[in-house]
Amino acid sequence: MIVYTSEQAVIQNLKDAGCDRKMVQRFLELGAEGNTGEKLKLLDIHRHRLLDRIHLEEKRINCLDYLVYRLQKKESVDE
Repeated sequence: MIVYTSEQAVIQNLKDAGCDRKMVQRFLELGAEGNTGEKLKLLDIHRHRLLDRIHLEEKRINCLDYLVYRLQKKESVDE
């Protein structure tokens, strides 16, 4: 079993959340400065970027679903 220090756990959590090395480093620098407000802003920005990607992929899925619907509808009419 791996036991993480608090900083190691934070780094791993940031990596798991898709943060790149530069963002992890910036987050740690802000932590060393005791700047919680800026750390929260940094996390919020990353969260919004992730949500934007999710929404884009959701839109693509909706387009595929619509195409499937149209094909199935056409298939049932042709039968």
